[in-house]
Amino acid sequence: MTDADGSGLSWAATRTWVEKVLAEGERIESVQWLRGGWTSQMRRLYVTGPHGPRSLVLRSFVKPFFLQHAPGLLSREAEVLELLGSMDVPAADLIAVDATGEHCDHPSLLMSLLPGDVRLDDAGAPERVELLARQLVDIHRVRVTEATRPRDYQAWTAPERVRVPEATDRPALWRRAVDVIRREPPLYKPHFLHRDFHPGNVLFTGVSADADLRISGVVDWVETSWGPSDLDVAHCSTNLALLHGVPVGMSFAERYVSAGGQLSESPLDHLYWRLLDALAFAPDAEKVGVPWRELGRLDLTADVLAGRLEEYMQSLFDHFG
Repeated sequence: MTDADGSGLSWAATRTWVEKVLAEGERIESVQWLRGGWTSQMRRLYVTGPHGPRSLVLRSFVKPFFLQHAPGLLSREAEVLELLGSMDVPAADLIAVDATGEHCDHPSLLMSLLPGDVRLDDAGAPERVELLARQLVDIHRVRVTEATRPRDYQAWTAPERVRVPEATDRPALWRRAVDVIRREPPLYKPHFLHRDFHPGNVLFTGVSADADLRISGVVDWVETSWGPSDLDVAHCSTNLALLHGVPVGMSFAERYVSAGGQLSESPLDHLYWRLLDALAFAPDAEKVGVPWRELGRLDLTADVLAGRLEEYMQSLFDHFG
């Protein structure tokens, strides 16, 4: 059995599981495959019932690598969504989770649908970046107890794992960048981190030129961690540099601090976190490039992203030494 979106993956058991956790009298009317994801398959479920229609979102891990890590990732996201339900952060409501795939065709999480849409165009980017900075400050202010504190952050690359572009004409830049992350991680004051905060995981409503532009949702909490605010800022900065150009990426940290956020006072420490994140995108930012192109940014070819990544690393050295 395949779903109506034509993805070709069986989800008969998953659909049965979903219908068991719906409210009495509700049923799935239709299904839409949501584009733009890398780690998982996302479906929008149109549900009808005695109290009227509503939409839910189903996340399922189907790729072999993520299937292996699904229990930890989905359990973490379920716990975070429950935690944020009482916080002033626009996150989805958890409906149900089958983190091990015991009942579903693939490990899955069911949640409410948030309003708004992902916006990746260059038009209106400055206004959205300002809102991103304020939202990230609010995320870092989430208070946790010993019981609700997420796991410590994990680095997404290491000196021996960096994939240098084969065609680069700036090998010295890459060697210098890799040397920076050979040191021990700097000391830091830990915060609650989204850990994958960037424009592709934020929903907006309203029009950029009007006062009604706002963030209506922050999604994808599977990597939520406990660590340095610099790392979340670094990740969003890299994404912005790749998506909208290096100057936009370089401006994000300043906007974050202006919104009330706290970063390392040491330029060398800040450089470490920024490069630790940027080098994880080498050589051509495939993990964001593919979904961004699916969402319409066909101009962001592998060559363009590889070039922007090098330009961004050079700008980091120019700014932080």
